[in-house]
Formats: sequence, structure tokens, C-alpha cells
Amino acid sequence: MISSVLVANRAEIACRVFRTCRSLGIDTVAVYADPDADALHVREADAAVRLPGAAPSDTYLRGDLVVAAALAAGADAVHPGYGFLSENADFARAVLDAGLTWIGPPPDAIAAMASKTRAKELMAAAGVPLLDPVDPAKATDADLPLLLKAAAGGGGRGMRVVRDLAALPGELAVAAAEARSAFGDGEVFAEPYVERGRHVEVQVLADAHGTVWTLGTRDCSLQRRHQKVVEEAPAPGLGPALLETLRASAVAAAKAVGYTGAGTVEFLVTGDRAYFLEMNTRLQVEHPVTEAVFGLDLVAHQLRIAEGAALPPEPPAPEGHAVEVRLYAEDPARDWAPQTGVLHALDVPRGDGLRVDTGYAAGDTVGVHYDAMLAKVIAHAPTRDEAVRRLAHALARTRVHGPVTNRDLLLASLRHPDFAAGRPDTGFYDRNLPALTAPAPGEDLAAVAAALAAASGRTGRFGAFRNVPSQPQTARYGDHEVRYRPTRDGGFTVESHPHACVVAVSPARVRLDVDGVVRSFEVATHGDGVAHVDGHRLAAHPRFTDPAARTAPGSLLAPMPGTVVRVADLAVGARVEAGQPLLWLEAMKMEHRVTAPASGTLTALHAAPGHQVEVGTLLAVVQDAPEKETDL
Repeated sequence: MISSVLVANRAEIACRVFRTCRSLGIDTVAVYADPDADALHVREADAAVRLPGAAPSDTYLRGDLVVAAALAAGADAVHPGYGFLSENADFARAVLDAGLTWIGPPPDAIAAMASKTRAKELMAAAGVPLLDPVDPAKATDADLPLLLKAAAGGGGRGMRVVRDLAALPGELAVAAAEARSAFGDGEVFAEPYVERGRHVEVQVLADAHGTVWTLGTRDCSLQRRHQKVVEEAPAPGLGPALLETLRASAVAAAKAVGYTGAGTVEFLVTGDRAYFLEMNTRLQVEHPVTEAVFGLDLVAHQLRIAEGAALPPEPPAPEGHAVEVRLYAEDPARDWAPQTGVLHALDVPRGDGLRVDTGYAAGDTVGVHYDAMLAKVIAHAPTRDEAVRRLAHALARTRVHGPVTNRDLLLASLRHPDFAAGRPDTGFYDRNLPALTAPAPGEDLAAVAAALAAASGRTGRFGAFRNVPSQPQTARYGDHEVRYRPTRDGGFTVESHPHACVVAVSPARVRLDVDGVVRSFEVATHGDGVAHVDGHRLAAHPRFTDPAARTAPGSLLAPMPGTVVRVADLAVGARVEAGQPLLWLEAMKMEHRVTAPASGTLTALHAAPGHQVEVGTLLAVVQDAPEKETDL
């Protein structure tokens, strides 16, 4: 029997595993890098062991340090979570060699599925349907579009869509470099890219006694940068024959590698055909939707299987529908740029068919080193329509104060006609992102409330007579300009929004009568120039331009905090074209290309691989200068 579990991970998944351990009477051990010294998963664990350093390569990816931590803390088992070392066969072997229980599949099964090219060979032998591979050296226009994928990768790293044959060599080089940086293996392969396919997966659970469960399907088609954003179970709109193909293929995949524990077999679905993509030899981020539908605790089953228990012959029957969204600290309107900063508030509704899994609490800081996911919000209901409605209602009432998040995008996604009708596909955000990132309904009135709340805070007492300016005052929040005029009785009139009549004002709450309907707005500020009004995040524009913010024309500033991982092979004085990649930043497990803002001459380059940069750091300068310098 397992008595103490070390989770070789951090944040949300560590907290998730700890929750089940506590319910089973099992002690918990956390590991933490220096930026996570006061993280929620550390605070919730019974014991914690420091991994000195900040970068994942020095901390959470150091299997030797994690095993040593387990032994030092007296743990007798290790749960890998997901990401980091969770699909590392050598780490699994090291855990077993140290005399600890490994809560995961056999190392040989992990190794067999670690390479996507090797996994496809095994699946072909097992009769699992596959897409025909494409040799990049022999590709023609008829093969386009192509999807380049890292053989050893996941999470969208080392993946590129190629639509122009002339771009193939360059994209191959970039994909290989990214794969080598992320996984230590630069092997890349190509396969047909299905424009409007669906990402459908099957949850498997297998014991060491020959029983393999398949726990329905999940649809994870709504993705950004090949990373999942919205997931649901069961996958909508699949016919009986296709469902049987998915189930049988998932069982064949698991048996082909002698799988035990929890795992996921992923498929590309187009029309009534399914093609094997990969097998994730670990727990998935989206596992809660399966738990909700089947009434199971998959982590508890992982622990029992690791202890040698047998599964019943058949799983429980599914019930209802579940939908999950991933709440990220990121800005979808700015190329999904990750965001950092203090979480002044994190309040997500729970209960009544709602579940929240998170690794953060109010007051915590979102840093640059790790994944940008703040929380997963899951809704379960008897029908899909009810689950979607319940989840949208919860998101609309979610309060996240601090960094920019994708909350509004998630809400708009759930309410989009294609998603509401059960027609998800992997091109959803490519087609709809501009509309989904447009200002949320009601944002103009939220800006009015922010301006009035700020003005009331400056005037102090309310309701008393005071001299007021004869001209209206102006405030700007985001894209909204608010013109208001203080009145002699301490109130305000809103000249920019004549349909809004002010009922009551304080620094924390504003009530407006809008065409006969009284609406109340809660306003919060935290000294960072941002107003949070109900679910809206509104940045205030300064009344005067900060001279320090001015930069020379052509200056290329870091769009986010991160680490420079690669720099283009260019020398100062080289001619560059608009959009040409100059360097690559890694932030929160994602790589971001920083490109030339315009065609011109590279007159300065201040970045080098390994440099840590903050938002606004000057990286390079591209000026519209002559291609060749003239002699003085």
C-alpha cells in the first residue's frame, strides 16, 4: 500500500493529485523551484523539497533531483502529473530503480510511444488506421498543405503548417530547431494537414491483469498553436460505426505496448474516418470531463493500479455531458502572448455542476518560467446544451484581477454558433479569432463605470456641494472614451453616453440607469492603472504621454518577458524584410517569433541566446536606411 506520494510536477496538476491523495489517506510531498517557493502546491503539501534554480531544465526536468527528493522526504511513490518528466521512460526507470512505486505505465510502454514515428509503426502493425506519411524531400504541390511535427514532441512544439512548397525547407529547419531545443531531438516528419478536421481522443485505463477500459470520447478540437483550449466529453456528433472504430483502435493501441494505468489515444477525425495521431502515456489535462461523465476519480484508479489492484470487468455507464475550458494568462488579441504579474483576485464560481482545478490563489504571482494556465473550469449537466450554458454562466461571473487572460475569448467561444451547434474543428480560431477578440458586449458601459468610480474617489465626500469645472472631464479606458461632468450635488452626468443616467457612485460600485434598466457595476483597482469592472479588464490611458516610453523609430521591443532561445543568422547592417524572423523568445513553455516590423536595415541587435528579457526590453532596431553604408 502506498503511504506517501511525491508529485514530480507543480501548480494545478500537483494540487489535483494531492486532493485525491488526501481523500485516500496518503501523505503528499511537493517539489518546487525557487520561483515556486510559496506556490499553492507547496502550501498544500504535507512536505516540500526545494529544487534549486528557476529554469525547468535545472529543476522540474532534473529526474535525479526529483528521485533524491522523494527519498529524502520518505515518499514511497512518485506521480509524474503531466508535462515535464511524465512521458520520460528513463525517469520512470530511475524511480523504480530507487525502490519507489511508479504511478504510471511501464517504462517500455512510454518508450514505445515516445517517438511519434516509432509509434506509428507499432500502430500500423496493430491494424490501427493511420494517415499516409509524406516524404518532405519528395513533396509536391498536390501534397499541400503539410503538417510538420516533432517526432519526440508534444504540446504544439516543433509543429508547422506548410501551404507553400517554397517555404518547406525553411519551415523544416525551424521545426527541427524548435524540436531540438524543446526535446533534445530534432527529428521532424510530415503528414497531410486536414484543414477542418477534429481532434478526438479516447481515455483508456488498464490494469496489470489484462483488463482495458475505454472511457468514451473527448473532443479537443478548439486549439491555439496546436494546444487545447476547450474540451468536452463525449465528442458530439459521432456515429456508431466511427465510435466503434475509435474504441477498438484505442484498445489495440494499449495492448500493443502492454499498457497499464491511465492514458489517452488521440485521433484525427475527418468525416466518418479516424486516423491515429499519438498516444499520451500519462494523465491528460482534460481528464476532468471524463471523470464528470463517468463518475470516476482517475487519479484514485492510477494509485490503485500502481498498488496492483484489478479493475472490474466493465467501467460504469456514462451520464450527461461535460465541458472544460483552460483559463490562461495570455492575450489572444496579441498573438496569444503570455502575461505575467500578481493575481489580485481569482474568483471562479463552484458547485452546482461546476468544478475548478487550479494551482493559484489570490495574491500569487504568475511568472515567466512555466505554463500560463491559471485554472480549468469544468461544467457537467444532463445535456450538452445545459453544460455549455452552465459553463458560460460561470465564466461570465469569473473575476480575475491582474494579468490579461483569455476569459472573454472562452466565453465568446462557448457562445459561437459553430460550437453551440456541436461543430468544433481545429480551424475554429484561425477563422474566428478577430470576431472572438472584439470588445465584449457591455464594455463601453464598464468603461463609464470605471471612469466615474475613479472620479468619485478623487472628489472624496459624496453628495456635498463643491465647485466643479465648467468643461466636461475625459477619461479613456481601452478603446472607449468617456466624457462626464460633475454636478453640484456631488453626482455626475455622462455626456458621451446620454442613454446612461447615473443613479449612484462610489469608488467600488456604480449604478447606471440605461434606457430604463438599472445596472450595477462592481469596480476594483489595484494601483496598476487597470480597472476591473465585473468581468471586464480595462487599462486606463495616462492623461499625459510618458517621455520615457518614447523609443527610436524602428525599435523592436520584447512583447513579453522571456528567454531568448535563438537569433537569426544576421549581422548588423543586413537588409531585412517586413515579417522576417529576427529572434525567438521562449515564455511559459511556448516559443514566439519576433519579426522585423518593417523592411529596412538591421542597425542594432541587442539579443543573444540565453538572455532573460522583460517586457519592453530593446531587442533590435530596424531602420529604413541604405543597404550599404557610404564612406565618411
